[in-house]
Amino acid sequence: MRRKTPKGWKAFSYLLVLLVLYVFYQLIGEQFRELSGSKVAEASEKRVPCKVVKVYDGDTFKCRLENGEEVKVRLIGIDTPESRRNRKAYRDAERSGKSVEEIVRLGKMASEFTKRLIPPGTVVYLETDVQLHDRYGRLLAYVYLPDGRMLNEVLVEEGYATVYTFPPNVKYAERFVELQRKAMRERRGLWREGL
Repeated sequence: MRRKTPKGWKAFSYLLVLLVLYVFYQLIGEQFRELSGSKVAEASEKRVPCKVVKVYDGDTFKCRLENGEEVKVRLIGIDTPESRRNRKAYRDAERSGKSVEEIVRLGKMASEFTKRLIPPGTVVYLETDVQLHDRYGRLLAYVYLPDGRMLNEVLVEEGYATVYTFPPNVKYAERFVELQRKAMRERRGLWREGL
């Protein structure tokens, strides 16, 4: 004959499992932060200074952290046209109905705009969100200019980027959408060029 489990034991078991999962999550999270290789991972709420080394295009650049580590940064929540012929430029051309040459021309305009805002030597401040890196290993960040403005927002507001939000990094998604609507309405930046 089977013995009955005392009342409350089932609830206690669930609580014990939850406690174990919580501890496991905390340990794994700590190890993940250590493995991420930079101060940025430790401080998703803090803004970490980083000196710009090179701007690749409108939404990607390389910068050097205070510890000397160089990181490739991809701006969260936005996308600029490709400034070179590549697979994405061809996909964007097909999706938009524009020629690859037109996509690349718009991409070069966005890239030049970003280069004017953050030329090499500029100290910017990085803020991360939930997901730290993309599938290419680039650090995903909201980037703040020396004057306190967010680069991601400036690019959307001035019409050089479109909203490109992927969960779980959605902290400022609503703000980006509002800025894009305004830029489209006022035909700013690339919207004037037929983006």
